Amino acid sequence: MAVEISPYVFIYLKSFFLGIIQGITEFLPISSTAHLKVVPYFLGWNDPGASISASIQLGSAAAIIYYFRRQISSIIYSFFSIFSHLNFFKDDDTRLATYIFVASIPIFIFGFLIKLFWPNYSDSNFRGLFSIAITSILMAILLTISEVYGSKKKLFTQINLKDVIWLGLAQSLAVFPGVSRSGITLTSALFSGIERKTAARLSFLIGIPAISISGLVELFTLFKTLSVIDILPIIIGIISSFFSSLFAIDFFLKFLAKNNTLVFVYYRLAFGVFILSTL
Repeated sequence: MAVEISPYVFIYLKSFFLGIIQGITEFLPISSTAHLKVVPYFLGWNDPGASISASIQLGSAAAIIYYFRRQISSIIYSFFSIFSHLNFFKDDDTRLATYIFVASIPIFIFGFLIKLFWPNYSDSNFRGLFSIAITSILMAILLTISEVYGSKKKLFTQINLKDVIWLGLAQSLAVFPGVSRSGITLTSALFSGIERKTAARLSFLIGIPAISISGLVELFTLFKTLSVIDILPIIIGIISSFFSSLFAIDFFLKFLAKNNTLVFVYYRLAFGVFILSTL
């Protein structure tokens, strides 16, 4: 005898599942935005939309903050100490605070310009399956090149402001689904010769402002238009993305300590080709 699932229960389960997808794919170089668009499509679900997708990213932002909580508290203290000492590179924490601030500027400018001059961007062809497939394949090629030609020897103390500016510019491209914020920043870091695990940690940390602020903006927007009952599934998605994000962060850092990123290149190629084969 088939068991019928209440529509409300199904909505909650779907949000829980989308949160897991968000958490796992946010920190692996495979694009969370793309998966939140593609997976529901092939399951026959409605597109959760850019606002909901961005909102459940808050779980991922909370996970980064929790995972690196000791380092982040030092970074915050160092950031505010800059204003009193006017020394942007006093120690490693101050240097990292400066790098996070500098790397966040391009994506905020780019995102603001899109909101201002391209209000219907979330419904544009850039969020379509064909665009996601092509972007995924192109990013796989770029990641491969960075793995082959990047020296991967540069430690944190050897990173300079030029490297961080390139990271910030690369991160701004993550507004396009399929690019992957962690993927493009990791690729940029490898091109700059940064060691893999250091590159991943830096990628995670510089993403905190962008993920947090975009998620909060979209969540507040939804609060204005949705009822409390409609918001509850989003909260469930945020919670599930938090726990799956913790798993993904820990897994990826341990993975990169011993392995290269080529397995994700193969995945991205297969992901892109699969989508193209179904269109």
